Amino acid sequence: MIKGVLLDYGGTIDTNGLHWGGVLWNSYQEYGVQIDQETFSKAYSFGERALAIHPIVKPEHTFLDTLRLKVEQQFQFLKDNGFRVNPESIELIATDCHLFAKTTVAQAAPVLAQLAKQYPLVMVSNFYGNINSVLNDFGIAAYFNAVVESAVVGVRKPNPAIYQLGVDALQLPAEACVVIGDSYSKDIVPAHEIGCKTIWLNVQGWEETTAKTDSVADAEIHDFALVPEEVTKLIS
Repeated sequence: MIKGVLLDYGGTIDTNGLHWGGVLWNSYQEYGVQIDQETFSKAYSFGERALAIHPIVKPEHTFLDTLRLKVEQQFQFLKDNGFRVNPESIELIATDCHLFAKTTVAQAAPVLAQLAKQYPLVMVSNFYGNINSVLNDFGIAAYFNAVVESAVVGVRKPNPAIYQLGVDALQLPAEACVVIGDSYSKDIVPAHEIGCKTIWLNVQGWEETTAKTDSVADAEIHDFALVPEEVTKLIS
């Protein structure tokens, strides 16, 4: 019997399964940033490490603020490696990606509302210390009973311990909890390891591929809107 739900944020609620690397890459192409995808991937990874290691993001920063900082770090990597980039493109890309996220979160909100009527919800996210500001800005904070954020608790996915903290926040046994996430390696595998049921939002990978025959997920979906239906199936 499922009695509690744990949800990933980035790539799950805000993009409906699309990896943020792919979302940003599409925006880079839209605004004519002249680099190849391999170079972009390196810049993306550099930016993620920079924001995870250094106190660049502040607790009060919104998601638009975060996107600006992400792209700034990516552009710094590109400049340091000899690429010519227009700094004015930072705002264009950040604004474009923010609009995409805002629209997608608005579409996810009714799903969260439906889940929250039936189960306690906990968010488990690799984020930069400002996830509460982001959730408030997008109007979905009230759906969550608790938030477990990597920058705050000092544990990052794919370490299963971060999902155990989420289970502890629900005060339920792991087998009574279901985890929903887009990353097979960072969400599904660690949640499975601690005994949770899992629903994999498998839409479009960026750096990982897993054959369906190898999947340990209890269910696999291609649209966040299908989450309530799949949770119900796990109960029955």
